[in-house]
Order: sequence, then C-alpha cells, then structure tokens
Amino acid sequence: MGDNVREAENTPRQEPRPMPRLAIYALAVCVLALAAAVVSFARGSLLGVVWILLAGVSSNMTWYYVRKARMDRAAAREVTG
Repeated sequence: MGDNVREAENTPRQEPRPMPRLAIYALAVCVLALAAAVVSFARGSLLGVVWILLAGVSSNMTWYYVRKARMDRAAAREVTG
C-alpha cells in the first residue's frame, strides 16, 4: 500500500488542457440559442422551436469537438510514449 503512495508522488502531474476553441464557440451558440428560445416562447412565438433545434445541433457540435480533442491527445500520447 505504501508503494502506491510513493509512485503517485513521483509521477509528474499533468495540467488540465484547455477546451478546443471550436467547442467553446459551439457552447456559446448553444447557450445563446437556449436564451433566445426562452424569450421566444415567453412572447408566445413558436419560433422558439427553431432555436431549440439550433441549440441541439450546437450542443452536439460541442461534444464532438471535445471528444475529438481527447482522442487526438490520446493518439499523440501513444505515439510519443
């Protein structure tokens, strides 16, 4: 049990990587589309449905770019290490 603690202390800590820029932009679009949908529905307009669809697409784009960045980092680690 003590060996695991020593190994954990000796391993270098990795700093968290920043989120990819395209994922941040897609997340911003998603949040803004949700806000626009709330405003549209509050005013009684059915245009909010379009904003909900846009929020769904941009949400999927956010997850895609985040996952792609993780896979790219994992592939780079395999090549270098």
